[in-house]
Amino acid sequence: MASLSQLIAKPGTFSPRSPRTSSGLRPRRATVQRVWCASSRRERSEAADAPKHDRRDVLLGLGALGASATLMTARRAGADPIATPDISTCGPADLPPGANVLTCCPPPSNALPVDFAPPGAASSPLRTRPAAHSVTADYVAKFNAGIAAMKALPADDPRSFAAQASVHCAYCDGSYSPEGFPGVELQVHNSWLFFPFHRCYLYFFERILGSLIGDPSFAIPFWNWDAPDGMRMPAMYIDRSSQLFDPRRDGRHAPPKLIDLDYSGREPRFTDNQQIDHNLRVMYRQMVSLSPTPSLFFGSAYRAGDEPNQGPGPVENIPHGPVHIWCGDPNQPGREDMGNFYSSGNDPLFYAHHANIDRMWSVWKGLDARRHTDLTDPDWLGASFLFYDETPKLVRIRVRDVLDTGALRYRYQDVPLPWRAARPTVTAAATRRADSLLTPAAQAAGAKKAGKLPITLEEAASVAVKRPVAARRSKADKASREEVLVIDGIEVDRDVAAKFDVFVNAEDHAAVGSGGRELAGSFVNVPHRHGHGHGKKGRGIKTTLRLALNEQLEDLKAEGDESVEVTLVPRQGKGKVKVGSVRIELMH
Repeated sequence: MASLSQLIAKPGTFSPRSPRTSSGLRPRRATVQRVWCASSRRERSEAADAPKHDRRDVLLGLGALGASATLMTARRAGADPIATPDISTCGPADLPPGANVLTCCPPPSNALPVDFAPPGAASSPLRTRPAAHSVTADYVAKFNAGIAAMKALPADDPRSFAAQASVHCAYCDGSYSPEGFPGVELQVHNSWLFFPFHRCYLYFFERILGSLIGDPSFAIPFWNWDAPDGMRMPAMYIDRSSQLFDPRRDGRHAPPKLIDLDYSGREPRFTDNQQIDHNLRVMYRQMVSLSPTPSLFFGSAYRAGDEPNQGPGPVENIPHGPVHIWCGDPNQPGREDMGNFYSSGNDPLFYAHHANIDRMWSVWKGLDARRHTDLTDPDWLGASFLFYDETPKLVRIRVRDVLDTGALRYRYQDVPLPWRAARPTVTAAATRRADSLLTPAAQAAGAKKAGKLPITLEEAASVAVKRPVAARRSKADKASREEVLVIDGIEVDRDVAAKFDVFVNAEDHAAVGSGGRELAGSFVNVPHRHGHGHGKKGRGIKTTLRLALNEQLEDLKAEGDESVEVTLVPRQGKGKVKVGSVRIELMH
């Protein structure tokens, strides 16, 4: 039988593209025949939990038989989740001139992947991830030793720092296709895969690091940027003699500079106290106001055969995106390292940033045990990824494997959540009255009445949006259904750093105070590139932004309005973002 090393391509190779139709579009599912026959969601869920043979294993078993016609029908029975990538098709991302990575492909494997088994409590100590600003000198020394050991390994060792950095690049910059869908790019951002993928990534990174220093109890730190004491770049990362230092960062943002969790490429003119207050209100908005239900918190569904970038959740947009851009070096062509997905894993600070993002998943579930639950969709639970562990073995891990951090044998240091009491406030002078039209004051502030959509955001644009209900809703109705502002058909080139803010009933958006309630939310694009023939350089993404409105409409006293005024304000990448439509829906 052909070996896996023969079947897995070396970095730099890429898969054949699927044929195009007469319209120039690839058929989404032409390469796969379904064998699913269950008729109910319950049956789908049960089938998704049942043992199955992964297509990668079927592929390897049939490789010597030349049964290529059978391979396309060998898709496993069950639900339709994003499956482990076809790592044999890993190819180079479309990187900018002067890019500081050679490949986005982790080292190939010469063995079959094994299914993930959670570590046992008896053999694996419970690791506590500490807040980066609170660690001891001994901890910093041990962390430095671990990163130094990873960096000392050759790049073709999957445990090396270089190989670990390439994992993020491969999954985030189009170097993989989902199994069964050659020519369709796999992307773990801008959808419900964002949280579980990065949890898996950090888990294996942490296990590798602990193994190299001989301490299985070692836990990576989290950057506690959601609390005042942690709102500066942690000290351990700015020592130029440290293994944790990365020269490709924005030098203006070294301590004592406070982070701006709503950063849009321009330096805010806040005092420290104002910046802290602003950050706390941003955190409340993203974690509470905009995240009332699992479907909104995790982001849009992303299933096998779908084009990527279905729509991010609130936390992925902000603070995740702005922190990336705030850290990246503006003197680099793509704001590398942290400011671009392909290079982010080269900065040790990346792992502390994403540890706090991962912590937000756990924190969110603790805010409201009744409503804040994990998704139950079998297509989410069954989605899978491939990683190397500390031995190193190639491991297939599924979303259902990582829902409980305790089962993964780690937890987070218990720290305060000051943003829970930072509900945004109304800026009275900037809020449109329910019976008014767009006034000269709004015109003077730069909000032009939008014509027919779609529009390109060259400047602030305002549009009246009809609500699906035009009366005050009962408390029970609001608890069961969320009014959601849907901004659809958002198009932007992938390698453009872009951000636009969305205001509701703000007659003068420029007058909205720090963390003002009129700001409904924002869209953020962190630059990234294409991979192995998925499109020409500069090809754009098309995605959707969903913003929960119940709490905001209540605070703005707009629950009885027939429509609301929505203002879109470009902050970064002006003239490079298109919006297709704006509407309001009711979602359970």
